[in-house]
Amino acid sequence: MLRTVLSSTAFLALMAGAAHADYTLHVIHINDLHSRIEPITKYDNTCSAEDNEAGECFGGVARVATMINQLREELAGENFIVLDAGDEYQGSLMYTTYKGDVEIEMMNKISFDAMAVGNHEFDDGDEGLLKLLDGADFPVISGNLDVSQSNLLAGKLNDHLVLEVGGEKIGIVSALATDTVETASPSAAVIFSDEIENLQQDVDTLTEEGVTKIIALNHVGVTKDLEIAEKVSGLDAVVGGHSHTLFSNTEEADYAYPTMVGDVPVVQAYAYSKYVGHLILTFDDDGNVTSATGDTILLDASVPEDEEIKARVAELAGPIEELKAKVVAEATADIDGSRETCRSVECPMGNLIADAMLDRVKDQGIEIAIQNGGGVRASIPGGQVTMGDVLTVLPFQNTLSTFFVSGATIVEALENGASQMEEGAGRFAQVAGMSYTVDPSAEVGSRISDVMVGDAPIDPEKTYGVVSNNYVRNGGDGYKMFLDAENVYDFGPDLADVTAEYMMEHAPYEPYTDGRITVK
Repeated sequence: MLRTVLSSTAFLALMAGAAHADYTLHVIHINDLHSRIEPITKYDNTCSAEDNEAGECFGGVARVATMINQLREELAGENFIVLDAGDEYQGSLMYTTYKGDVEIEMMNKISFDAMAVGNHEFDDGDEGLLKLLDGADFPVISGNLDVSQSNLLAGKLNDHLVLEVGGEKIGIVSALATDTVETASPSAAVIFSDEIENLQQDVDTLTEEGVTKIIALNHVGVTKDLEIAEKVSGLDAVVGGHSHTLFSNTEEADYAYPTMVGDVPVVQAYAYSKYVGHLILTFDDDGNVTSATGDTILLDASVPEDEEIKARVAELAGPIEELKAKVVAEATADIDGSRETCRSVECPMGNLIADAMLDRVKDQGIEIAIQNGGGVRASIPGGQVTMGDVLTVLPFQNTLSTFFVSGATIVEALENGASQMEEGAGRFAQVAGMSYTVDPSAEVGSRISDVMVGDAPIDPEKTYGVVSNNYVRNGGDGYKMFLDAENVYDFGPDLADVTAEYMMEHAPYEPYTDGRITVK
């Protein structure tokens, strides 16, 4: 009799388990591809065909396609979605030449389920985003943008979406960094509002519709993503981008993969096509996450390239290969232009660019050069330097801008450069013709000290000639204090051309730092 009771109990437990079976969802994700259509070097710039054949390169969309398709095959019969956290645009000659057409074509070939709008999707204004919205075969969303006043974008951009996966509804919400008005070129008709407030509204809307599994697909950066995970109730995971942060279970990682904020896992997959993220979420019957595991997958030479996509990329690269291959200089050592250095300390690439700008206009009464660290997009390896290398570092087609402002305004600009150092923001000021000390932990308004122009302390009342790029002069990266500058000329030569020519004149170029920026 006892055995019969136990068997019945076991049967009932088994039936209960079947009625309340866990649901597992595989979230495959990338972010910040930044037009790295071709494979990249360890410095994140475009790799040569020879080095790629030698097995020395990473990423490229053909490898991204291979890995995502491989995961699709491995997960056949299981539940998975493929997400992109934004910034497909901008960063290589592929974007400079084709203005988004290639990125859209490749994303459609890979077949994403959803994408978040990134700030660089606005680099060519509302028209650039419109091309993506019209061309993508999948939904592109952002929840904190009001585009109803835009005659181009109205009615084309949704706040959120619901995906049906394995009989379950998966809600996807999204937010874009509100400082996009400073880091890109959305029109005044695009209205940004608070990321957390809008995400909460969209989560509440989905919850009221009975959706119990909700993922935030954001382009706001890791600091804000962690805050979102803490403050937005009802989220089950945050998949991020914008800060190019490596979440991984390896020693070189910035954060563990996933990083838990309470019960909410947060992930990101670095940038530039180098990794694909694979987050594995298990939900109970009420939609609560009971397990979050996974890791980023390095796309090194062991990952074969999708042959069809590789051939198409080679076809697209043909018209620009001659320009890319032109050798313009030689460097005696690697020129560090990495995000980690150029957005936080004096960096060799920042010195090169600022020196080149100042050298070009020094006979025009210009004493100071200021280059935003975020405008420096890659390093250059030692040896022969091609125009393709330079254009990977400086892909934005910015022009030299000369103008005149007071010493007080320059100090204000340096303060702006120091205002988001802990977040790795692009506004950090690389300089030439001057030096300064920054203490990022000091109070706002007192972070900058010991400012010297040449050999003399800066005079707040004196007017100084400054050269920068047209993006900074027009208020980009928070440099709004330059909008009211005097004797402005925004239409100088292309910054990449100026830098290449300076390297030619100083070949072989020897990278250096000289203490012009001191960080306490």
